[in-house]
Amino acid sequence: MVSTRAVPNLVFRRLRGQRSAAEFAAAIRRAAREIGEQVACDARYIGRVESGEIRCPNYAYERVFLHMFPGSSLVDLGFSARESVRGRGARAGAPTAPSLLSFPPTLGSDTHEECDVLRRVFMTSGTTTVAAASLGLGGPSAAASPASVPTQRVGEAEVSAVEKAVREIRLLDDQHGADGLYQQAAQPLRAAFALLDAGSTARRSTSDRLYAGAGELAISVGWLAHDSGRLDDARSHYAEALATARLAGDAALEAHAFCNASFLARDMGRAREAVRAAEAGQRVARPLGSPRLLALLALREAGGRAWLGDRSGCEQAIGRARTSFERGPGGSDPEWMTFFREAELEFLEAQCWSALGDWPRAARHARRASRLQDPHFARNLALYRAQLAWDLARSGTADEASVAVHEVLDLLERVQSSRIRGMLAEIVRALTPQGGPEVTALLNRYEALPN
Repeated sequence: MVSTRAVPNLVFRRLRGQRSAAEFAAAIRRAAREIGEQVACDARYIGRVESGEIRCPNYAYERVFLHMFPGSSLVDLGFSARESVRGRGARAGAPTAPSLLSFPPTLGSDTHEECDVLRRVFMTSGTTTVAAASLGLGGPSAAASPASVPTQRVGEAEVSAVEKAVREIRLLDDQHGADGLYQQAAQPLRAAFALLDAGSTARRSTSDRLYAGAGELAISVGWLAHDSGRLDDARSHYAEALATARLAGDAALEAHAFCNASFLARDMGRAREAVRAAEAGQRVARPLGSPRLLALLALREAGGRAWLGDRSGCEQAIGRARTSFERGPGGSDPEWMTFFREAELEFLEAQCWSALGDWPRAARHARRASRLQDPHFARNLALYRAQLAWDLARSGTADEASVAVHEVLDLLERVQSSRIRGMLAEIVRALTPQGGPEVTALLNRYEALPN
């Protein structure tokens, strides 16, 4: 049996030198901006690299590292060669299986990276081991050992458990953020895909629900990975969902997967990919009869176009989004879209203007988002206020930005989101040179935060 124990990357640790992990992460983000990349690098990511958990970076990080250290290869920087950790060679000694799926190259040129994921979730052979408790979140039962389930025992109870897990994950994320949930949510996801492999269900309707539930669970877990800064993991989970949708012929699930894939691509600095995924999602979604879904996908497209600097295309996409949104909610709206209300519309538009460098206009929309947001959903409220603080800071309105950051820090007692913490770090860096008593008070509070 081949050992999978992580080997520390001592070369990368030496390159960091006397800088803290957070300082080195900031240097990486600055280098990324120099070459037009956008990476969500933070101290957690540096720790994962140095511990050996990340054996090979994704392509965006690779370009940044090679820019920072000219003349070096990934191997020179202490990483494993890509071919040794990706695709067919990634699991030495693991059983191989013929591919059932030809994954479409819609999400960019790196889709071969997902082949091992698709084989894992669709090609498990023999009986399936899964515990009913594994489809619950929290409590002692979540750690229960899986029990063997015969291949023909997938029915209403199991499908309902998958659907319940999806709803519970979404609820907990809304209230608390992703950081504390991601590892916990991986277990019901594995169980759901094991159920898919367990065999035929008694009725086609039950089978369709199982595929839809497993796909939605993959998206939910992918979002937890996304929000907690594990962008490569999120990409794999979204690919799982897209493949499941294609296999089941589920257009609604496919549109959802494209929607999240577009969002992720933008956050990974792949703006053109973000636009393509959003456009593909709109094509799939048009026959579904949900104006709100089309509005959200148009905003995903607008976000990608904003990062490309395409102001005209961005404005057109925003216009389509608002037209669709104003048609109101309807019976065809997917269940997962309950978060997409006027506050989210304003927030996503704020992000567009922010990416285009129109900070005052972005701040106006971010302020509306904060005012409209239900305070029960603490994570989104913190996110909207962080966006407002960023736009105010870039507008030169330091005192007002500091007040907004204080409001975000108040919410961090309930919210765990690496994404929001990363935004706060950027805001503080933007505010520091501006000075003033409000900024000084904020910096003192921020520096006292626990890591």
